Amino acid sequence: MHRDLDSWQRLGMAAGIGPVLFRQLVTRFGTPGRVLRASTDELRSLPGIDTKRAEAIRQAARTSLPNGRQARLKRLRIVVRTYRDRAYPRRLLQIYDHPPVLYLRGTIQPVDDLAVAVVGSRRASPYGRRMTRRLVAGLISRGVTVISGLARGIDTEAHRTALECGGRTIAVLGSGVDVIYPRENRVLADRIAERGAIVSEFAPGTTPEPGFFPRRNRIISGLSLGVVIVEAGRRSGALITARYAADQGREVYAVPGPIDHPGSLGPHRLIQDGAKLVTGIEDIFEEIPQLRRLLEKPMGPSGGHPEVILTAPERQLFEILTDDPRAVDELIGRLGWEPSRLLAVLFSLEVKGLARQLAGKRFIRIDHVHLPESPG
Repeated sequence: MHRDLDSWQRLGMAAGIGPVLFRQLVTRFGTPGRVLRASTDELRSLPGIDTKRAEAIRQAARTSLPNGRQARLKRLRIVVRTYRDRAYPRRLLQIYDHPPVLYLRGTIQPVDDLAVAVVGSRRASPYGRRMTRRLVAGLISRGVTVISGLARGIDTEAHRTALECGGRTIAVLGSGVDVIYPRENRVLADRIAERGAIVSEFAPGTTPEPGFFPRRNRIISGLSLGVVIVEAGRRSGALITARYAADQGREVYAVPGPIDHPGSLGPHRLIQDGAKLVTGIEDIFEEIPQLRRLLEKPMGPSGGHPEVILTAPERQLFEILTDDPRAVDELIGRLGWEPSRLLAVLFSLEVKGLARQLAGKRFIRIDHVHLPESPG
């Protein structure tokens, strides 16, 4: 890996130098350091570089990063990745305007190539939250990473459910990775960093601005194989993510809702425009070859039934379910879990065909699959 991260970060701070122009400059001069050392005349000889942009680059060359910045990055465990690093997300490289520099808390791993974004309204309805939990639990149960934007509502529900189901999740921010917005999601962000990653193209310390969130949305879709819109009003930012996804060649999915609910306007318009209507995770997987293979469960040794791999919370809950219906309150009492966690894991077991909901929010166990022996 190259060592001149200082120059990458300083060039990224130059006003008027977007991702595409940044890459063109680096291609022309070889490294960001050489771009910063170029003369005004050399810079102006390039297409897209006028006097104002050339001066912005010269100003960036004269500007030093704040004292102690690298020590602060290390203290906060913030990793800097450039698009020339081998560890830069491979899928993100495929989009035209991928960020030259990414800041991360946590890790992006090869398994995150199998990722689906789940985004939606900040004003999520109970229905929208329920559908989010159901879809995310199903995605996590098959090893798919869930990506979202850490916003209130659907995004928060997606991240929280992914963690409760024992899966990986990535949050993309419209601020620095050390500036969590909304503030009430700071604890959730710490948990995400432990089990996935917090990602931003904005330097640490950057506070959120309205114009940053549309830029953030292209990274959400760029990291994903497809984007699921659960609820979205007529002007929701989730619809911007859907447009980015379509432009990037990603699949776009929409969850239908009650026709008289404002949050259904966005998904229904997307469906009218050609987005795939989603009633379950099978609708998501059928459109993407990499995911379609995950539906083909391996056969286990028990009577030819398919083998299902459970997370630790799923196995713990499955083992206390029986043929006799159990109420949610009873299960909460037995396990000591928060209701949101219990419902997320129940959804996951339902998706895997191991539990069924009866009237009155009572659940029974379904034994028709082979479970591998519990480790240890």
